[in-house]
Amino acid sequence: MKGYTYRSQSGIAVARALGWELPISPKKSYEVLNAIRGLPLDRARRVLEEARDGERAIPFRRYNQETAHHRGVGPGRFPGKVCRHVLQVLQNAESNAEYEGLDVDRLYVRTAAAARGRIVKARMPRAQGRATPWNEQTTHIEIVLAEAKESS
Repeated sequence: MKGYTYRSQSGIAVARALGWELPISPKKSYEVLNAIRGLPLDRARRVLEEARDGERAIPFRRYNQETAHHRGVGPGRFPGKVCRHVLQVLQNAESNAEYEGLDVDRLYVRTAAAARGRIVKARMPRAQGRATPWNEQTTHIEIVLAEAKESS
């Protein structure tokens, strides 16, 4: 992923933020970003904070093999590390929106995308001179906030 996947449209003011090569799982990132896409900014922040604190599960729709069910969610998990990193990127997007002069109270998550980053290769020494791969996945995250239209 190079740059933003979001293509701007005329007449829509947006604020964007990228998280580059974050040390989090791409699969869990996909599920977390699906949970907040389209939500108002304050509600998206609340969902992430509740999942981070273990109060409310994030629904896992795709990567849910052997995943426990939770009340009101179905199969879901509490990916705290992912939520912490996504909250950071969301905060950056909100700061960018303030700088651009957008009304922060009317912002919603227009785009939330994740892409696999590079794999940091490492080895764990084992007995008899062997070694096991000990690789770390990274993820790129993109969040775009836009102002909701005035309801008449």
